[in-house]
Amino acid sequence: MLRSCPVITRAPRRRGRTAAVAVVLAAALLGGSAPVVRSGEIPLALGHRLVDHYEGAPGVARPPAGAGPAQHPYLAPNGRSGMHADGAGSGTHPYPGPLGRDPEVTSEKIAPIGGECATTAFDAGGRLITVCGTFGGFLLKLLDPRSLDTLAEYELPQRPSTVEAITRLDFGRIFKDTSGGAYFYLDDRDRVVLADSRQHVLRIAHHRTADGSWTFAVEDDWDLTPLVPHDCVSWTDPFPGGECDPVTSVMPDWEGRIWWVTRLGRVGTVDPATGALRAIRLDGEEIQNSFSVAEDGVSVVTDHALYAFRAAADGTPRVVWRETYDRGTGTKPGSVNQGSGTTPDLFGSRDAYVAITDNADDRMNVLVYRRGADVPAGERLVCKVPVFRPGASTTDNSLISWGDSLVVENNHGYENPSSLGFGRSVVGGAARIDVRPEGSGCDTVWESDVRSPSTVPKLSTVNGLLYFYEKRPNPLGIDAWYLTAVDFRTGARVFSRFTGTGLAYDNNWAPVTLGPDGTAYVGVFNGIVAVRDTA
Repeated sequence: MLRSCPVITRAPRRRGRTAAVAVVLAAALLGGSAPVVRSGEIPLALGHRLVDHYEGAPGVARPPAGAGPAQHPYLAPNGRSGMHADGAGSGTHPYPGPLGRDPEVTSEKIAPIGGECATTAFDAGGRLITVCGTFGGFLLKLLDPRSLDTLAEYELPQRPSTVEAITRLDFGRIFKDTSGGAYFYLDDRDRVVLADSRQHVLRIAHHRTADGSWTFAVEDDWDLTPLVPHDCVSWTDPFPGGECDPVTSVMPDWEGRIWWVTRLGRVGTVDPATGALRAIRLDGEEIQNSFSVAEDGVSVVTDHALYAFRAAADGTPRVVWRETYDRGTGTKPGSVNQGSGTTPDLFGSRDAYVAITDNADDRMNVLVYRRGADVPAGERLVCKVPVFRPGASTTDNSLISWGDSLVVENNHGYENPSSLGFGRSVVGGAARIDVRPEGSGCDTVWESDVRSPSTVPKLSTVNGLLYFYEKRPNPLGIDAWYLTAVDFRTGARVFSRFTGTGLAYDNNWAPVTLGPDGTAYVGVFNGIVAVRDTA
């Protein structure tokens, strides 16, 4: 059932805060901080001398045929803007990525415990902008792309799931919480837009000060609490009696409105010019993934259905079409909830398709639909392709899309970093699915045995390599992690470069991100890892 929420109109509240405040707060929680910080490399666990540090051979750049999505007018350039690289969710970067030519690995430890840097974007100067999760709270950070030094830092409010994890001794709540700023985007003016754990949408700029240092400053703060229940767990109220609905993700549409979705099925907009808020409620449905945008509208997947939205004249979200899918009978190991784990991909040589995966019990399926608003009933589904082996298939990461091709990977068996200790891994697997030129169906092009437990993989459209973050079974109980490159055309492994050992190097759902200088970055449990060619 779809319900409208009350209409709220208010002017945007503008305020500024210097990085000094964030530094003071971070120091209290983390034992010391400064505007420019070098924490040191992430420590290696035992066994790193007993595993291969390089496998395979350097690749040869072969750009794949096809085309990616159009540039979104309100996002940073494609490849730089957020978790899925662009507004359409393609998971592709117009940068080369390492070819495996004597690649070096560096890392940065962000916090004594935790510190994972998930979504990474790049400003016009190539600096990393990322949100890193610590037990003290999320930190918005500006990092040097080579040294990984912290140039500026802004502390975001602590998420209720962190308080719940500690007070109720249930740390799984942290690892399956997608709210609080983990999904942010970088806009066309290099500003971060995110929803924090207070149900506020923030627009945050960064700039250099007179003394040469960098700082973050909040330019706009839109309060969603008139539309979103916010009686959330806190240190002062660990057992609230009301409802708490965390905001999962934000993205702009083609007209510049900021759309937002919540875990409990609210879909809303903010008009940046007026501050007007509009929202509807998808009763009984949950949204744990981000969403995608193109010129023809907004695509959202819940744990029940795939939606296409447009905004009405006043900004209220309006359902253009809705398609249910097989959500299975329960949550699989490797899924955040009972439903699709994918952010929708808007793709196709004629920009005509949207793809997700389902949660079917036996074998997960890749689903491709026609996007048009006027598609006749019963003709929207292009194909339904089962992937991976029976009883062991699920994904909680977005597909990669390029031209009429999709790449999907298997997360079955991964729950959190404790899932893979003592040399264990997942069944793994990846597959490429192509839509036939005439749109009559889809075909499986190749399957790979790559074991990428929980990463959002990426494709370099410059060299034709797919990048996965891999962990294989080890009979000695060594937990070794690798950046693995796979040929997009054939599915063959090209090279694997060792990055580290132990829980600190588990990426725990963070993506691989390719930078403008050709470096591959991976957020890991204790911070961030960088892999780049040296030859």
